[in-house]
Amino acid sequence: MADLAEPRPDPDRRPHLGMQAGELDGKWYAAYWNPVMAPLPEHVREALALGPQAPPLCLDFDAAATLSDAGYHDLENGYSLFDDGSMHIATLTRMPGVSPAMLDWWFWWHATETQRYKLWYPRAHLYAEWAGETVAPDAPYRERYLGGTSFVDEYVGNALGELAIRFVPPRRFGFSDESLDPDEATAVCGTVGLSRIPLDWGYLIHHVRRVQGGSEMRSRFWMGGRYVTPRGGASLTGELDTAAEGLRKLGAEQARAMVVHCSQEMNHLAAFLPDIFDEFTRKESADQL
Repeated sequence: MADLAEPRPDPDRRPHLGMQAGELDGKWYAAYWNPVMAPLPEHVREALALGPQAPPLCLDFDAAATLSDAGYHDLENGYSLFDDGSMHIATLTRMPGVSPAMLDWWFWWHATETQRYKLWYPRAHLYAEWAGETVAPDAPYRERYLGGTSFVDEYVGNALGELAIRFVPPRRFGFSDESLDPDEATAVCGTVGLSRIPLDWGYLIHHVRRVQGGSEMRSRFWMGGRYVTPRGGASLTGELDTAAEGLRKLGAEQARAMVVHCSQEMNHLAAFLPDIFDEFTRKESADQL
């Protein structure tokens, strides 16, 4: 995780929840702003009621590419806590009418503007800024976000996170190109760090595969404990060391909040993604005429 680029987000940003008057004026996607969130799915509520699960049920990060295999893993929903202070998060989101390519589009399109980011999770998303190289307008959607860094401010539970998420090629996490035909599957892979200081503290994968009637997303996070490391050659001294110490020991409250956050935002996204993607592609085609 030492290769995360180090532009920083705007230090003078003033993030806020919700949309203020005028923020969506002139935005073609304004109709997709919906601050009403659907209830947490029953299968996620049941998983949370079980509490922390046995660590041997969890997917090891070194075996992350087995998400491409047929079937399901022992832990598809819920969380586990490890002796080193790390946690593992798993959530499954059913996405009717959604294709894997739509998710690749979303992870590029939403990241460049705060208002777009807020469509995704109105109750928690505050700010978004993108740092990455300019890509050709006809580049495949996945290539448009790979190698870029998404700086986001968001709440997870009641804790405000100021994050830097670097999107990396799936093969870096063990996936083969053959297993990720964009029409059938994709894997959004990233390293998760803090945006104000050069410290990383985990990995994420959103694996999306075609199923009858749409897709399903199987999300995995490996956070804290052994995954905490400085980036860009930084030394663990002063503020960095203090932050690292806090991230090395995560607990059940943080893990539960992550499960809820991931499930709510992905279910909310699934509700409007087919329509917003269809409108975008129609507008894109019209602009090329």
